[in-house]
Amino acid sequence: MKYDELEAVLLSPNDTHLTFPFDDITPVFKVAKKMFALVSIDRDPLSINLKCDPDDAIILRSQFPAIKPGYHMNKDHWNTVVLDGSLDPRLLLKLIDDSYRLVVKTMSKKEQIRLGVE
Repeated sequence: MKYDELEAVLLSPNDTHLTFPFDDITPVFKVAKKMFALVSIDRDPLSINLKCDPDDAIILRSQFPAIKPGYHMNKDHWNTVVLDGSLDPRLLLKLIDDSYRLVVKTMSKKEQIRLGVE
């Protein structure tokens, strides 16, 4: 997946936006004010850090070489997914959706309802 396609997917859920809080080459995608994805665009292939349930993270890492502990992130709660073409695109979309939902789940019930994720 190319960066432009990935960016469109990451910006499609409710109230998502793109920021560059660290530098000019590390896009961070947030829902409301909380990060759910971070992309390393200076790497070839691209990689993306996504929030993940700790139990699922262990399973995913054992099944897919392209899924690793989160680079510069909490290794229990974040995975780095290398976009080398080895993952089914549907799995990548699910991982992105899971990350978004995990972050929204930490928000107030009112905010979850506003975002359409309960």
